[in-house]
Amino acid sequence: MQTLGRRIIVAAFDGWNDAGEAATGAVRLLREERDPRPAFAVDPELYFDYQYTRPSVEADGEGRRVLRWPDATLHRPGQGTGDVWFWTVTGSEPARAWRSFAGEFVDRALAEDITGLVTLGSMMSDVPHTRPISVFASSENAQVREELSLERSTYEGPVGILSVLGDAAESAGIPTASLWASVPHYVAGHTPSPKATLALLTRLEELTGAAIPKGALPTEAAAWEATIDAAAADDEEMTDYIRQLEQTRDTWDSPEASGDAIARAFERYLDRDDPRDGRGDRR
Repeated sequence: MQTLGRRIIVAAFDGWNDAGEAATGAVRLLREERDPRPAFAVDPELYFDYQYTRPSVEADGEGRRVLRWPDATLHRPGQGTGDVWFWTVTGSEPARAWRSFAGEFVDRALAEDITGLVTLGSMMSDVPHTRPISVFASSENAQVREELSLERSTYEGPVGILSVLGDAAESAGIPTASLWASVPHYVAGHTPSPKATLALLTRLEELTGAAIPKGALPTEAAAWEATIDAAAADDEEMTDYIRQLEQTRDTWDSPEASGDAIARAFERYLDRDDPRDGRGDRR
C-alpha cells in the first residue's frame, strides 16, 4: 500500500502558485471527471482582502446579475478512479490568517479520513515550449520520498499557501507531496498552458497509481504548442531565444546531467523575487 493511501486531497490555488493556470486547470479537470460534491468551504470574510481579490458580477442562467465572492472549497468525489479517490481543494489564495485557513482544511481532511495530500503549483521558468514540461516532485515526508523516489526541497525563504497547507497536514499526520510544473515564461502570462496541466496530471498518475481521464487535454496541449510555434516563426529574435532554451534543456536531459539540475533551477526561481517589491506572494 503506497504511503499517500487511497483517499487523497489534491490542492491548487489561483495566483502566484498558478502560472499559465496549469495547477488550477489540473484540479478543475480532476474535479469535473468525478461528479464532485461540495464538502466544505471557508468563510470568505475571514480570509480574503476584497481590494486584492475582488468579487465579480456575473449573469446567472436566468439573466440576473449576481455577485461571485472569492472562495476556497473542498469537493468530495462522487466516484473514484480504481482504488483511488480524489478530493479537491481549489480557490483563491487567502490574504490573511493562513494558519487558521490551513487548519480548517486539515480538520476537515481528518474528518473525511483523508490519507494523503498532493499540492499542485506551476511556475514561470526559462524553459522551451517545444520540450516536455518538467515537473519538480518533492516531499517533506521521508517515507513518501523513499517510496516514490521524490526530492526534498532545500529552499529557504518566503512561502505561499501551498507550503503552509502542506506543513499543517504533515503536522496532523497526513503524508504530503508537492508537484510544480515549469511553464515557459514567455507565454505563461498570456494564455492557459494545457501542456503543463497535462504534465501535472501525468505525474499525479505516477504518484498515486490512479488512471486519470484527460479528455481533450492532449489535443489542446498540441494545439497550444503549434500556436506558439506559429508566433515564433514570425519573430526571429524569439526563435533564437527558444533555440537557446532548447540547447540548455537538452544539456539537462543528457545522460551526463545530474538530477539536481532541475532542483537548482527551481530554487533559483523561488529566490528570484523579493516579495516586498510588490510582485506577488511566494511559495
